[in-house]
Amino acid sequence: MRDEQMANPGSAPPPSPASAPSSASAPPPAPARPLDTVDRAILRMLQNDGRASIRSVAERVHVSRANAYARINRLIDDGVIRGFSALIDQERAGQGASAYITLKIVQNSWRTVRSQLTALPGASHIALVSGDFDVLLLVHTKDNRELRELVLTRIQSIPEVLSTRTLLVFEETELGQEEE
Repeated sequence: MRDEQMANPGSAPPPSPASAPSSASAPPPAPARPLDTVDRAILRMLQNDGRASIRSVAERVHVSRANAYARINRLIDDGVIRGFSALIDQERAGQGASAYITLKIVQNSWRTVRSQLTALPGASHIALVSGDFDVLLLVHTKDNRELRELVLTRIQSIPEVLSTRTLLVFEETELGQEEE
């Protein structure tokens, strides 16, 4: 990983051959290499502080800087680390209402629905799931009025969406993050 990438976590690492678009005849990806305790310690540290320097990572996990650098690059190349991002306090960012929305959709319409949900303002996480509903969507909006508008006019107008259920979020806790 380049030092510029560590200093600028918003920039994505350069695409690796493994992340390049695959053709229909491309071989399946190689199985992931097992992670050892040092790899897991590096991952925990970067989850807590994606801007940590190579030097501080090496010191905290008790390896040389060259070893830390090589391990982080391997984790990126293997697709274990997919990028670096900032954690956003949605309320402080003006998004005071959050909700999980469950959707039942027409069979075999996942790709179509996913592309439409991805374009929604405030969509934060989309998952295809099993159970009583098909899709779980996390959204953040300015207030309940904006949430209502999003659900009733945008989501329910998608032809492949059969029904929705909205679950308001009262409080959130990020797991895996050290308290400051």
